[in-house]
Amino acid sequence: MLHKTIRIKTDAPGPGAELTTYLLSKSPEIDGAPKPLILMCPGGGYAYTSDREAEPIALCFNSMGYHAAVLRYSCAPAKFPTAVSEAALAFALIRKNAKKWNVDTSRIFIQGCSSGGHLAFSYAVFYAEEELLKLTGLTAAEARPAGVILSYPVITSGKYAHRGSFEVLTGKPYEEAKKDPLFKKLSLETQVKADTPPVFVWHTWPDGCVPVENTLLLLDALAKKKVSAEAHIFPVGEHGLGLCNEVTMTPGEHYGIQPECEQWIRLAGEWLKRQCGKGK
Repeated sequence: MLHKTIRIKTDAPGPGAELTTYLLSKSPEIDGAPKPLILMCPGGGYAYTSDREAEPIALCFNSMGYHAAVLRYSCAPAKFPTAVSEAALAFALIRKNAKKWNVDTSRIFIQGCSSGGHLAFSYAVFYAEEELLKLTGLTAAEARPAGVILSYPVITSGKYAHRGSFEVLTGKPYEEAKKDPLFKKLSLETQVKADTPPVFVWHTWPDGCVPVENTLLLLDALAKKKVSAEAHIFPVGEHGLGLCNEVTMTPGEHYGIQPECEQWIRLAGEWLKRQCGKGK
């Protein structure tokens, strides 16, 4: 495995981001064809990036035969568009190193949990904007992800918002942020386009932190634009479950174990196979 950390820096103030790779090694005993890669964005309310939604999930994707790379993007006090610019640069870096890293450039996916889901889907709907293409030097076709995997994502800035995420992104208290022209743009259900990449999303019905309506609004928007989507809504479980098992449970209180939801990673793997033209 090629496991290394690479610094990513935009013109924004602050230390920048880090991309940590989990790249499968070539072996004469295994098909050496270029492999798909999952670019991962952990959650944390844009205040930090969670370890529980980083390496453990990356290693699960590795076990399915996919490369993975975890983006530790800039958080508070960084504001929009710093993190999405870093995601764009990470995507471009993966493409630049595709031959050396044995990556299939037509199958680079982006994944995110919670606020990391907001970042992942932000990139999926904004990737073709002029500012991001100028930053990366990619064409819109090169910059487009093959698909998006979302776990209990922050999507809407409206009634069902995770307010803290939007306070960080705008740098303003929520009620004041609502007056900012940027506010509607950050409500991603309003930004879905016909060329938005296919989506896999899962959520829990009782989520008390990021309400399930975030996913329901997303699905409605995707349906209206006829964007392919697979969704799983589980009837039990709170927010931030990670892998939903002992691997990502929090210390002491053992929070995060939810066997009913543990199948999400297998379901995501099956969806990835279909997106990659396998398992039909």
